[in-house]
Order: sequence, then C-alpha cells, then structure tokens
Amino acid sequence: TQRLTSLLTAAMAAPTESTSETPTNKNQKKNETELQTVPDGWKEPKFTRVDNPRGLLEESSFATLFPKYREAYLKECWPLVQRALGDVVSVLKMVSETCSSDAVIKCYGDFTLFQALELLTSCYVMVQGNTVSALGPYSGLKEVRKVVLDTMKNIHPIYNIKTLMIKRELASDPELRTQNWERFLPNFRHKSLSKRKQPKKKTVKKEYTPFPPPQPESKIDKELATGEFFLRESEKRRQKMNEIKAKQAEALTKRQEQRQKAFIPPKEKPAVKKSKPAIKEKVKKAKSKKLGAPPVNPERPSAKDGKRKKVKS
Repeated sequence: TQRLTSLLTAAMAAPTESTSETPTNKNQKKNETELQTVPDGWKEPKFTRVDNPRGLLEESSFATLFPKYREAYLKECWPLVQRALGDVVSVLKMVSETCSSDAVIKCYGDFTLFQALELLTSCYVMVQGNTVSALGPYSGLKEVRKVVLDTMKNIHPIYNIKTLMIKRELASDPELRTQNWERFLPNFRHKSLSKRKQPKKKTVKKEYTPFPPPQPESKIDKELATGEFFLRESEKRRQKMNEIKAKQAEALTKRQEQRQKAFIPPKEKPAVKKSKPAIKEKVKKAKSKKLGAPPVNPERPSAKDGKRKKVKS
C-alpha cells in the first residue's frame, strides 16, 4: 500500500512540472514563427477562372433607358456592343426600353484600381473586410485616406485617380510646379438625387403621458348629462324628428343657394365715357394711316389774315 501511494503521487507530480515544455506547444510556436515570416521570392497568388468557375451568388446590374427612335440603331449595333463587353452580360429590352449589364457572374478582376492607386501614391494598400490599411509616405497616405472616405460617400475612386494623374504631370513640369493647379483639375459635380416622396397624410405623434386615457362616456352617461334619460319614449321620438327636420331644412337652403348662384351675373367693369375731342383726333389719325385715303388738307389762310400780317410788318 505504501509503494502504491508513492507511485501515484510521483505520477501526479510529474506532468505538472513538464506541462510548459510539452511537444505540442513547441510545434505550435514553430508554426506561428513560420507563418509570421515571409519567404524570399513570395508573390501574391493570382485570381483566375479556375478559382471561380460558377460565379458569385449575388449579382449587381446597371440599366439605362433609351428613346423609342433609337430602337433600330441599337438593334444593329448590339452585337458589336456584346463583342466589346466580352464576359459582361448585356441585355437589350425593347418593351421596357432599357439596356442592362451584369458584370458579377464572371468576376475575374485584376484589381486595376488598387494598382493605379499604389503607383500614383507609392503606397501599399490592403483591404480586409470593412478595414483598409496602407503603408507608404505621408503625402501618399493622405491621398489614400481621401479616396477611401470618398468611396464611403458613394463616390467612385476613378475620379480621384484622374485628379492624381493630372497632379503628377503638373508636378513634373518645373514652370507649373509653383503655380495654382485649380484651373487644371477637373470639377466633378454631384447629382442631387430626388427626395423621398412624402405621404399625403402625415401622422403626428401625440405627446407621451404616463397616465392612461380617460374612460369614454357611455350612451347612458351622455343621456344623464343632457337629461334625456328621464324623458319618455314619445318625447325622445319628437326630439329626434325635430333634429331630422332641422337638418333637412339646412340641406335645402344650401341646395337652393347653389342653384341660385348660376343666375347671379358677374360684376362688370364700369364703362368709362370718352370725350368727343379725343374721339375726333383718333378718327383723323386713322384716316391718315389708311391706304388710299386722301391726305388731310390743312386750313388755308384767308385774305384777311394776310392783310393783317402785312399791316403788322
């Protein structure tokens, strides 16, 4: 019994001392160091057709409308368009007057945008999930950050790449290096999207109150408040009939007023009487303007007027 107890205690103590140096932990450490170190001459593997034989599950399509008078022209040119697009699936719909293109079924992109960014900014860009990491000089990192923020705002990176290309050409010119470059850079206008259609009837939320709403009054409570509860049935009927007759009389008066509106004449402007000398002047002007009308002869001076003038002179 004493020997058994001593053997058991030794067996229990032995593994506790050697747990830190087990062969499995050593292998794990070796694997981690091998993964962290990049071998010489390693290159990023290319994405080919073999890696994606059946295409992606989701599809993104882009469609544009065209007018009816362009149908015949598009029918003739459509095979040339399909040949130029290649793997991009393009569909022409004559009924809905739309032409759409799907480019995700055969996705074999060679990351040209990333390559252009890396060449222009001299930075290494890596996208993993929802994070973007970049390594390079400070000026290049600023440009990469701007491109990433613009893409989050739904602005395509090709616009920023165009500006970077122009900036690079301007920087190489010694005369334009010190000048302002705003006149050379393109100004891309953002299209204002149409606002969401607002509903005709807007539901306004009531103010929150912690107390429950008051209990609605029953028919008996209303009758008790007005005093109808204590009336007889015959008196109640009379009151109802009187109310109905009053409503009918109001409706009749409204109908008669609407019918009489058609017989009421509209208000006319007051007639302004023209003076006689003004009318005579207008008649003279009209006679002189008419074709073939004799010219208005001015009044000839009389003999008496001539004698008087001679006397005065």
